[in-house]
Amino acid sequence: MFGITDLTTYIIGTTLIVLLPGPNSLYVMSIASRFGIKAGYKSAFGVYTGDIVLILLTALGAASLLHAFPWLFVLLKIIGALYLSYLGIKLLIAAYHTWNSAHSQREIATVEKNIEQLQPFKTALTISILNPKAILFYLSFFVQFVDPAYPYPAITFTALALVLQIISMSYLTVLIFSGAKLATYFTQRYKVTASCVAAVGILFCGFGLKLATSTL
Repeated sequence: MFGITDLTTYIIGTTLIVLLPGPNSLYVMSIASRFGIKAGYKSAFGVYTGDIVLILLTALGAASLLHAFPWLFVLLKIIGALYLSYLGIKLLIAAYHTWNSAHSQREIATVEKNIEQLQPFKTALTISILNPKAILFYLSFFVQFVDPAYPYPAITFTALALVLQIISMSYLTVLIFSGAKLATYFTQRYKVTASCVAAVGILFCGFGLKLATSTL
C-alpha cells in the first residue's frame, strides 16, 4: 500500500523507536510538568515541525550530502551538542535558583511571562533539527520499507512520515498530560521541582556529550 513493503513491521519498529528516551520527549514532558498542558503542546508542535523538516531534508538527499562532506556532519553535531549542553546548563541554573527560593504568589503569577521567555516551540524545534544523526536515521530506517518498484516514492515517504507523526504525537500527548498532572505536585514542593529540573539538566548535558562523540 502506497509503496510501503511491510506496514505492520514499520509501525511496530517506529513505536519502539519513539518510546526510546531522548531530548525531544524529555523536553516536552519537562515543559508540561513545569508550565502545564498548553506549554507542553507548544513544545510538542516544535518537535513535530522539526521532524517534518528532517524528513523533507532526508527525501531531498541531505543524508547523502552529510556522507559526502564529513566536515558538515562534524559541524552540525558540534553545534547540536553545544546547544543541548547550553539548555542543560540553563536548567541547572534554574534548579539552583528554585532550590534557594520558595515560590511566592507573585512568582506563580509570572508563569505565563516565563513561558513566553522560554519559547518552548522554538526551543523544541531547534533541538529536533540540530541533530544530523536524525537525518541519517530517517534515511536508513525509511528506505527499508520503500518498494523500489513503486512509481511514486514521494507518496511512500509521505505515508511513512504520517505514520511516524501520528505515533509520535500520540506518545507526546501521553507525556504532556502525565507531566501536567505532576505540575500541581511540583508547584507546592519547590525543592522536589529543583531536583527534577537538575536531573533533566544533567541528562541534557549527557545528550550533548553523546552527540558530540557520535560518528557517521
